[in-house]
Amino acid sequence: MTLRTLRASIIGLVVIAVLVFVPAGTVAYWQGWLFIIVFALSTNLIGLYLARNDPALLQRRMKFGPQAEPRPVQKALVGLAFVAFSALPVVSALDHRLGWSDVPDWVSVFGAFLVWLGLMIDLLVFRRNSFGASTVETMEGQTVISSGPYALVRHPMYVGALVMLVGVPLALGSYWGLLFVIVFVPVLALRILDEEAMLLRELDGYAEYTRSVRYRLVPGVW
Repeated sequence: MTLRTLRASIIGLVVIAVLVFVPAGTVAYWQGWLFIIVFALSTNLIGLYLARNDPALLQRRMKFGPQAEPRPVQKALVGLAFVAFSALPVVSALDHRLGWSDVPDWVSVFGAFLVWLGLMIDLLVFRRNSFGASTVETMEGQTVISSGPYALVRHPMYVGALVMLVGVPLALGSYWGLLFVIVFVPVLALRILDEEAMLLRELDGYAEYTRSVRYRLVPGVW
């Protein structure tokens, strides 16, 4: 499992490097290197932690993408998310290349911090919830998790994903890339609403949990 994780990480790293450096037109792009290093170290830390401590969850996490989703609505939503996520580094790198945004160096460093923070939030979630699969489906033996980050919001894993996504264009020295983050918001909201409808039908105790933890993503907002 560790070798599979490393192999998947290397392939993912190559894909991200292509999405960053080809549109940038250069490898003399310190923001691109900073983003890739932070992203690679953080995702590998998560992968190695799960390979050592929760290989079943890691195996579920490695089953992802539109083709892995069991229901058509989630296939469509994940497909849209994949397109937006692929466009995010491309547009951000083009922005840097063409000088559309004037992003201070400290903002890029802060963006890299957000990438790390978002992924570490997800690691905290994975440590608490062994059923945090990449696909929207219930599993045998699944129970409601209401402690840790789940005591604050009902979908802390998506909170981590959003924090990370906001950090990506900033780390790459782009403000225009933030427009593609906006695309994720309605897609993510629809994914959450559909997921919660399924959990209310199929997961014992979830209705009680929604009454005790009222907010999905942002306390006091939604």
